Amino acid sequence: MSTLIVACKTISDELNMAIEETDCKYPVLWIESGLHLVPDSLKKRLQEELNHISNVDRVLMAFGFCGNSLLGITAPTYPIIFPRVDDCITLLLGSCQKRKEISDEMGTYFLTQGWLNFEKNIWVEYQETVNRMGKARADRIFKTMLQHYKRLGVIETGAYDLEDFLNTTKLIADDLNLVHETIPGSLHYMKKLLTGPWDEEFVTIHPGETVSLSHLKVQTYVNS
Repeated sequence: MSTLIVACKTISDELNMAIEETDCKYPVLWIESGLHLVPDSLKKRLQEELNHISNVDRVLMAFGFCGNSLLGITAPTYPIIFPRVDDCITLLLGSCQKRKEISDEMGTYFLTQGWLNFEKNIWVEYQETVNRMGKARADRIFKTMLQHYKRLGVIETGAYDLEDFLNTTKLIADDLNLVHETIPGSLHYMKKLLTGPWDEEFVTIHPGETVSLSHLKVQTYVNS
């Protein structure tokens, strides 16, 4: 059967590694990661892309619900399949239960190389604020913004060299006054999306069906 992957560039390192390790031959349509910042724009872009896709038997979507950006998406003439997770953080941690345990343990702001490479991330925002207002005022602003976070959690997915990345994230943690910690990640969802089985850990939307909140049966967390 003809299969296409639609994926966010934020997780390109991890998805490419999963593709290599599973010897997957499906082509990938990459969606720019910055659209995550405006869920309605991401939803509109995804629907437009899905509507233009033809001559496939299914589309595998490497996305979570991501701020409800998949809510209201309608499958055209083929089924779409995606992980039953709230966002890419849970996708990269490997389970909803692990996400809950980490979040219950300590307020954690998660990072991967993908978020720093492809998004207007917290580090960029902090540096811009320092340039505009000075470090002292920027520190006060970000202390308020991050009052519920105690830890900067770097998700270790094994998809890229970690040493140089950790040098950067340690600087970020110091400037934001957060505890720096690496957290083991997993390619479980990625590989299973590529190979199946698409069981209760995944959502299958049949042709003509629309994604609704009932398709997501996990608690939602926000990384902001």
